[in-house]
Amino acid sequence: MALRHAVMAALLEGEASGYDLAKGFDASVANFWMATPQQVYRELEKMEADGLISARIVEQERRPNKRLFSLTETGHETLRRFIAAPAKPGAIREELLVKVQAVDAGDPEAVEATLARRLEFARAKLAGYDRLRDRLLDGRTEEDYVRSADRIGPYLTLMRGRAFEQENIQWMERSLEILRLREKR
Repeated sequence: MALRHAVMAALLEGEASGYDLAKGFDASVANFWMATPQQVYRELEKMEADGLISARIVEQERRPNKRLFSLTETGHETLRRFIAAPAKPGAIREELLVKVQAVDAGDPEAVEATLARRLEFARAKLAGYDRLRDRLLDGRTEEDYVRSADRIGPYLTLMRGRAFEQENIQWMERSLEILRLREKR
């Protein structure tokens, strides 16, 4: 999958500036696709040149004019073709796992410290996903939301992001427990 598909998926929410897309990327698609603001801006330029998105200028007082992007019909068709194509299975490619795999050859305390930092990061990320879920549900039950929401995709990917971080937390807590047990022997 290319970054452009994630940007097109984000634009399904409606017209957005590059700034809004880059900022909102964390809240909307970061649970399954990471990109820096610079990567998003570069991709927007390429997508516009390829006719997948169009931009209109909004004049602003006391601030630079901004460009609002939206999907073109070509962009919608490209996204439909992408959706229809079989998805390739994902694979774990994680630097942390290489460090854990090699813990016996190096400094177990350094690996523990790395795991502890990542554990806090995962907890914070899960808390952010929980806040996003609360905003989406807006006091409704999940069942009510599923029946009434205009778009269900963002909620489904949010559920996957939450499950991913919950599993990360469980694995890191257990790994730290095992490493600490081994230190005592």
